[in-house]
Amino acid sequence: MTRRPAASGKLDALLEAALAARANAHAPYSRFAVGAAILASDGRIYAGTNFENAAFPLGLCAEAAAIAAMVAGGANRIEELLVVAGGRALCTPCGGCRQRIREFAGERTRIHVAGPRGLRRSFTLAELLPHAFGPGNLR
Repeated sequence: MTRRPAASGKLDALLEAALAARANAHAPYSRFAVGAAILASDGRIYAGTNFENAAFPLGLCAEAAAIAAMVAGGANRIEELLVVAGGRALCTPCGGCRQRIREFAGERTRIHVAGPRGLRRSFTLAELLPHAFGPGNLR
């Protein structure tokens, strides 16, 4: 968890937190380090990184780790999320993480995709997960 960012530096603060988390990735098998940072409804930034396990299904995505940090910190709403990874292709959240994000975010929540040099593209959650199943479906 980091400090509350100024409104103008929101994306810079998210990128900084995601890059710092990515630097600590545990990716000895894929060598594909990912960092994620969430601006939560409490105004704080929560970050996470991916980590792999020799028993492959037991790893965790950076987005899931950031969500867990947010929940552990007492926040329950994602205002914006930024994911940073290397490579040429955009590294958008996987299907499972899109559903995890939906649990704590609305369809207009901004999801930013970045590389080590900065922002590449932004989406709404509805663009990444159209017709999503969420908490409202269970009410």
